[in-house]
Amino acid sequence: MPPRTLQRTRQELADFLRQKREKLTPLAVGLPSGSRRRTPGLRREEVAALAGVGLTWYTWLEQGREINPSVDFLENLARVLKLDATERYHLFLLAHQRPPVATGHQWCQISPLVRRLLDDLTLRPAYVMNLSWDIIAWNPAADALFGIAERAPEQRNMLWMLFADPQLQQRLLEWQAQAPQILASFRRDYARAPHDATMQQRVQSLADISPQFRQLWQQHDIHGRCQGQRTFRIDGVGEVTFEHASFVVDEENHLRLVMYSALADTTPSAAFEAILSRGARRPSAAG
Repeated sequence: MPPRTLQRTRQELADFLRQKREKLTPLAVGLPSGSRRRTPGLRREEVAALAGVGLTWYTWLEQGREINPSVDFLENLARVLKLDATERYHLFLLAHQRPPVATGHQWCQISPLVRRLLDDLTLRPAYVMNLSWDIIAWNPAADALFGIAERAPEQRNMLWMLFADPQLQQRLLEWQAQAPQILASFRRDYARAPHDATMQQRVQSLADISPQFRQLWQQHDIHGRCQGQRTFRIDGVGEVTFEHASFVVDEENHLRLVMYSALADTTPSAAFEAILSRGARRPSAAG
């Protein structure tokens, strides 16, 4: 594959804009269609006017010249060309700008394929959460480990559960060491949607009721990716150590599947999985 150079991406940007402009009808943007149009779609001068820039400047952009569009202009252009979230993201990348602020972080649906994946992981606690860490789907194993179904819908949020539920804090061994890493992971997601009122309210609510959360949030610590091992004290079983990792299952809507796998060849792990094999709880999904 040839190297990704500025010249190459300028041409890709020019082609992308031209194709999107030609596919957009005047009626779609509130303009009369007319009968003397020699080119399909919108004219360059129409896009330039709707986006708030001069025709010459926009023409140069479509010609692949050395133009450095601002973030505000790219946002306007995405609106004029009716780009969806994926196309908008692609526009920013081609223009060598920082990707736009995340959208869809309150998404609360999963695809049938992801639902089947959750159900197939009979011995692996797994759940799907969105960018604000709401748990929107889970399997019976995750319910057995975290007690998700018994919680009120507004409390089915992993950050809330870890900082506002004293019982879960007691079950998670080394919670004091794990909490800063967990919160650092959330802080990275929070930074992707800094103006979201729901996430801001979540942080404020936790700061009001949890001294630990308030102290850690004020420290602004940043850690690497939160993965590795966690040990839970499970009634009737003992201390079970799990490896855990997260996987993106819907990039556009910022959905991740988090899976826990009990360490093999240990007595507590075998006891926990034996409980799961007997079908301790039924699968469920929020939203």
